[in-house]
Amino acid sequence: MMDENVNDTELEALFQQARATAPQMPDGLLARVLSDAETMQPAPPRRGWQAVFSALGGLPGMGGLITASCLGFWLGVAPPTGLPDLAGTVLGIENTLEADINVSTLTAFGWDIEES
Repeated sequence: MMDENVNDTELEALFQQARATAPQMPDGLLARVLSDAETMQPAPPRRGWQAVFSALGGLPGMGGLITASCLGFWLGVAPPTGLPDLAGTVLGIENTLEADINVSTLTAFGWDIEES
């Protein structure tokens, strides 16, 4: 709750006194701020392969990109059993896999027992 009996004249007098005097900046502060700003500026952009290398994240980024590319190529050429063979389809080699699944061995984590 606000007290309605508060006299703000003293506080207003302090505010007017603070507004009347301009704040003084210490000598050399502006020069130090500007020199710090110049040191924090980014380096000029690189050109050529260095720019591409930097844009991809340097060595860690290039390592991840090369690893993902090799894995993608490997999975495209020789996919695991459960995935379709896209390279064989593109090259015209049909690979049909006959599923030899025995229904009696599928237990579905015991749910078949609950359903009787």
